[in-house]
Amino acid sequence: MSYLTTLLTEQYRLVITVFVLLLFPIIFKYSQRVLERVTQGKIDAHRQLRAELLLKIITAIVLICLLLVFWGIELRGLLVLGSSLFAMLGVALFAGWSLLSNLTSFLLMFIQNYCRVGNWVRIVEGANYIEGCIIEMGLMNVVLKNVDGHRVIYPNNLFVTRPVLVLCEEPSKPKAPAPKRVLGPKK
Repeated sequence: MSYLTTLLTEQYRLVITVFVLLLFPIIFKYSQRVLERVTQGKIDAHRQLRAELLLKIITAIVLICLLLVFWGIELRGLLVLGSSLFAMLGVALFAGWSLLSNLTSFLLMFIQNYCRVGNWVRIVEGANYIEGCIIEMGLMNVVLKNVDGHRVIYPNNLFVTRPVLVLCEEPSKPKAPAPKRVLGPKK
């Protein structure tokens, strides 16, 4: 009994860390149930899995930060880390040339639920446009399938910043252009 008491008094940080690691699945299960209640029937299964992954990552980061503070890492160091991450996120949101902008655009597309897999959309780029059915929404790009069956891979940051029309029905296939008339005598 005295061994257990000395272990708890001398190695309390290790005991608390093990306790938090064992508590992580319980916290995640509870937060997953809350997420299911909030999103019940509102998002498709694919987005539900991505939301659960994002929730697991956020839960892990919060618990790791709490453990770091408990282990004696100064809050000042965490504030420097947080401000660096905040600056990186600012670049990711506002720099269109950045790969991080595609990831943050994915998060924006995830939050707004207007465009889903299976929707027909028209992306307007000035006088031109691209039409297609959304067949995949990934972390870096959206994959569209147009009426001809071709796949168009469109970056997320452009998908978020361009006007997107959600079409009610599949657009009709464009007519083949009429053959050119050749001037001269008919043969």
